[in-house]
Amino acid sequence: MTTRRIRGAAAAVAMAGAVAACSAPGGGADGGAAVESVVIGVSTEPDTLSPLLGYGKDGNSKIFDGLLARNADLSLEPALAKALPEVTDGGRTYTYTLREGVKFSDGEPLTADDVVFTYRTVLDDETNNTAKSELDAIKEVKAEGDDKVVFTLDYPYAAFAARTVLPIVPEHIAGGQDPNTGSFNTKPVGTGPYVLAGWSKGEKLTFKANPDYWGGAPKVKKLTMAIIADDDVRATRLRSGDLDGATLPPNLAATFEGDDDKKTYRATSYDFRAVTLPTGNPVTGDTAIRRALDLAVDRKAMVDKILDGAGRPAYGPLPLDDPWFAKGTERDQDLDEAKRVLDEAGWKPGEGGVRARDGRRASFTLYYPSGDKVRQDHALAYASDAKKAGIEVKVESATWEVIEPRMKHDAVLAGFGSTGDPDFGLYTLLHSSLAGDGFNNMARYDNPAVDEALATGRRSQDPEDRKAAYDDLQRELVKDPGYTFLTHIDHMYVLADRWDGLTTQTEPHEHGFASGPWWNVEDWQPKK
Repeated sequence: MTTRRIRGAAAAVAMAGAVAACSAPGGGADGGAAVESVVIGVSTEPDTLSPLLGYGKDGNSKIFDGLLARNADLSLEPALAKALPEVTDGGRTYTYTLREGVKFSDGEPLTADDVVFTYRTVLDDETNNTAKSELDAIKEVKAEGDDKVVFTLDYPYAAFAARTVLPIVPEHIAGGQDPNTGSFNTKPVGTGPYVLAGWSKGEKLTFKANPDYWGGAPKVKKLTMAIIADDDVRATRLRSGDLDGATLPPNLAATFEGDDDKKTYRATSYDFRAVTLPTGNPVTGDTAIRRALDLAVDRKAMVDKILDGAGRPAYGPLPLDDPWFAKGTERDQDLDEAKRVLDEAGWKPGEGGVRARDGRRASFTLYYPSGDKVRQDHALAYASDAKKAGIEVKVESATWEVIEPRMKHDAVLAGFGSTGDPDFGLYTLLHSSLAGDGFNNMARYDNPAVDEALATGRRSQDPEDRKAAYDDLQRELVKDPGYTFLTHIDHMYVLADRWDGLTTQTEPHEHGFASGPWWNVEDWQPKK
């Protein structure tokens, strides 16, 4: 039976502006062709297609497979490994036996050496992979024969098995290249259900079915991901028939409700919107300002008015219904308390209603990526709420190329969130060692109590100890916020109703390219 698993790619920065049209998806006389080819509109494209640099690190790749994969309910299942790992030595040794007969798309067999090469290269200091801290526990990885891989850990890491969804690359191709600059980054070879057929940067990526895929040849023979940064343009092209499906914000997805030929899918997620509050900025780095902003925002109004109810208030990085969420950290808008905090810290009302202290106005710039209507609406609502407390937030749109150099000092309406284990999303978001490391810890947050909780959560094998650590962390974020958490967003998708087998999962921040109803497109069947 074909194994069902998440596929896709870790999305990177958004591309601004409209792009050239792809070929129309075809729904004419040849019904067979219409269901064999799928064109999906997404907002972003990856920087690279190499897992050595982070592509598909959470297992979401159409081109590659990991040792393990995630099923529809996010539980782990064997992929390139024939079974779940054998865990010994008190959680310090993980042994995987490879599935027999698996080949890369160039016909070469998969071996344990490929697995070892992949992990060692990712962990190499010379490799520009900003996610390598996620594999911090690995002390050694070695092959035992052609079909066995043994990981030895420095410490027991409760979430390690979930990290072995990392895609495996062929040593016989990637091993002869610089992982940072080699052609493998744009011309990948993997074991997955699809092969890259073409990539027009900023326009589209095209994948063709791998007829020799070990999980069975896909019925959808061609998959095109059209890169369309602007939400309205994506909706227009879907309505015109230029796309078979698209990821859309809730308000635009709602406009397709009366269309009998299309179906809307809604996925809950760990994906949250938050404002980064850089410590290097004299205003956003002030704890009283941060606390006041946290108290001033009306999260429930944002869910109702911006998301049309398709989401939940975010009181921290973990969603309300997550078993790791710290109960009791929910909080309503409290403008009176926000003003009291500012008064006590010496931020007094000033000209134009903007507070000031020692001649410095409580004012800062908040950037959001151009074309992202949901982030724009969050930013404007945030600025409106902040103004009521006497804090001026100047909202500006820009491309990520403009925003990135400014992230050290200016606030950004950002999005994060990872599935699988709290360590996956929280460590890179908050640990001081990752401050300013690309999109990791964008706020440059530095809190020793939070670092300690992250270490306990990562290293402890006891679920109760881990839960207590993450509860402490979330409560500390209320007292000393480095971000203003706003909403957790439900992801909305609209697709032509021509296939069976479509489902959604609880998704991470990366969606559209990374996940969506097409997470298992290799298992779709044409409607009869």
